[in-house]
Amino acid sequence: MTIPRPTLDRAAELREEQGVLDRLRHDLATRVIVVREGRVRVVDSALLRVPPTAVEEATWALLGRDADGTALLLAAAPPETDALDAAPDEIWLGLRDLGGRIDAREAELLTGAIALAGWLRDAPFCPTCGGGTELRQAGWSRRCLVCGREHFPRTDPAVIVAVESRDGERLLLGANANWGGRMYSCFAGFTEAGESLEATVHREIEEESGVRLSTLRYISSQAWPFPRSLMVGFRAVVEDESAAIADGEEIIDVRWFTRAEIASALAGDGPVGLPGPASIARALIVDWYEGSA
Repeated sequence: MTIPRPTLDRAAELREEQGVLDRLRHDLATRVIVVREGRVRVVDSALLRVPPTAVEEATWALLGRDADGTALLLAAAPPETDALDAAPDEIWLGLRDLGGRIDAREAELLTGAIALAGWLRDAPFCPTCGGGTELRQAGWSRRCLVCGREHFPRTDPAVIVAVESRDGERLLLGANANWGGRMYSCFAGFTEAGESLEATVHREIEEESGVRLSTLRYISSQAWPFPRSLMVGFRAVVEDESAAIADGEEIIDVRWFTRAEIASALAGDGPVGLPGPASIARALIVDWYEGSA
């Protein structure tokens, strides 16, 4: 799997500039990405950039610089904003909706905007004392007005694993209870307190599918702002393929898939549904299929 380099210039050096958001909001060259309830406006498969004057009510932050060097701001808008009603050629879409329809740079910008907007919306109070906070670092930190503690956007690590047979010719996938058996995917779970990523992989796989792993290797990661996850992707090989069994609670079924079955599912022809193109789960499945074919 090719691991892309970051393409978004986050302009971190500007975050300490006093009054940088006010300055950029009054600069006619500045452009804004508006996020409302985890969605952005899209025109012609690109995120819509608007001038600051087009946004009346929002919480503001600095996203960085666009490809041409133009300053990019985030406007985290409240759910109901009449002034933001879309024009006929505009639609509001989220990360899952867009999938592979936008390029890597737009996808990175979209993910960052949604993640930061979610934090700006959900964390207005100090988690230590409950006091109100003020935004600092151009929207990238909050300082409590009561106890003085500084807080930053959280990222919760989670693992996601493509589990393969010992000969590498079959892939073990599970059906989550929330999907009603309609889709199979890689196994995933959050890292617990005091746990390494590797320990999380071994624990989650055995808990959800009953198998133990003989080898494990890192593949890639993906920011997943639902609401603030970082999905860390691995491939692993089982010790005993016959031990596979669903936990019956979170995972209602586990199944070994042949290469031909995965090829058919990737083409949309069954036997089961697979995760959409926006997810690292699908990327891990494709990586296994193409890398071992």
